Amino acid sequence: MATEAATGEAAHGAEGGLQFHPMDQFLVKPLFGDGPVHWYTITNVTLWLALTVVAIALLLVVGTRNRATIPSRTQSVAELAYGFVYKMIEDVTGKDGIKYFPYVMTLFMFIVFANFLGLLPMAFTTTSHIAVTAVLAFAVFFTVTILGFIKNGAHFLELFWVKSAPLALRPILAVIELISYFVRPVSHSVRLAGNMMAGHAVIKVFAGFAAIAAIAPLSVVAVAAMYGLEILVAFIQAYVFTILTCVYLKDALHPSH
Repeated sequence: MATEAATGEAAHGAEGGLQFHPMDQFLVKPLFGDGPVHWYTITNVTLWLALTVVAIALLLVVGTRNRATIPSRTQSVAELAYGFVYKMIEDVTGKDGIKYFPYVMTLFMFIVFANFLGLLPMAFTTTSHIAVTAVLAFAVFFTVTILGFIKNGAHFLELFWVKSAPLALRPILAVIELISYFVRPVSHSVRLAGNMMAGHAVIKVFAGFAAIAAIAPLSVVAVAAMYGLEILVAFIQAYVFTILTCVYLKDALHPSH
C-alpha cells in the first residue's frame, strides 16, 4: 500500500507539480528545422563553437589592431592573457617549451572563451560535451606523443622507466606509468566536460525551484551563488586543462625521470 501511495503521489507530482529537466540544456539540436542530427548538420554546438572563435578573434586581432604604448582596455586584456600563458609555459616546461606557445595559447583561449560564453542566458556550453573536450584532449595526447618521439627517439620511452626506483620495482612501475599515460586523454577531457556539465545542471535545478513562491528567494540566492562559483570554475578549468598540457609537453621534451 505504501508503495502504491508513493507511486500515486509521484504520478500526481509529475502531472501537476513542478517539472524541469536540467539536462535538456545539453541536448544537441539542429539550428534549422527539427530533423535528425548528422555530421554535416549545423547545430547549436556549431553556432557556439563559431561564436567562440569570433570572440577570440575580436579580442586578439581586432582589439589589438591599434596597439599603443598606453593600452586600451581590450589591449590590456589581450596582453594579460598573453603574458599569463607565456609565463605558465616558461615556468612548467622551461625555455624549450616557448616555441609551442601558439598551440598552448590557442587551447587556453578557446576553452576559457567557450566556458564563459556558456554562462550567457540561452547559450550552449560547448565544453560540457565530451565530444568537444575529447577532441582537444586527444589532440594534446597525439601532439605530445609524436613530439616526444621526434625530439628524443627511443629515449622517449624512458618516461616509463623510473630509474630512481629499485630495479625489481621498475617493471611494475613501467606498467603503471604506461597505463597512466594512456589514461591521460580520458581524464583530461572528462574533467573539463564533467565540471562544466555539473555546474550548469545545478544552476538549472536551483532555477527550477524559483517557481515555488515559498522558497523562491532562497532559490534566487542559490542561483546567484552558483553563478558566481561557475564564473570561477570556468577560468579554473581552462587553467587546469592548459597547465596539464604544459606538464605533458614537459614530459615530451624531457622524458627522463
